[in-house]
Amino acid sequence: MSEGGAQRVGGDERVSGAVNGGERESGAVSGGGAQRVRGGVAVGALLRAPVHIRGAGRPFGELTVEDVRLRAEELHAAVGFGPTARVAPVARAWRELAVAMATQGALTVADLPPERLAELAPALWVLPPGGSLLG
Repeated sequence: MSEGGAQRVGGDERVSGAVNGGERESGAVSGGGAQRVRGGVAVGALLRAPVHIRGAGRPFGELTVEDVRLRAEELHAAVGFGPTARVAPVARAWRELAVAMATQGALTVADLPPERLAELAPALWVLPPGGSLLG
């Protein structure tokens, strides 16, 4: 196990606790290779995953701090009792993402370090927890 919860597997580092994704061209971690998330797939698919915001689907990696704040507010407004109470942690995760972006001066989600994305990704539900809508 290397620093930050990453583990060397077959020449690539893998990060436990994040959603499935594809390769990210930048953002290699120590020792080379693309940053990996759950299932051994790299961060890029997460950054390419569509997020419906402002009336359109946009790649997650292109969202700005303002987009992320808006998403957090939308999700917070949807929280209620019963099944909708499950949305509360997702709304908090989006708010945490906005804070991380502002703190680190990231203009878009893709500007965050891959390690930070891997840490935040599971709770955001950009991709379903199982990794696929189909499966």
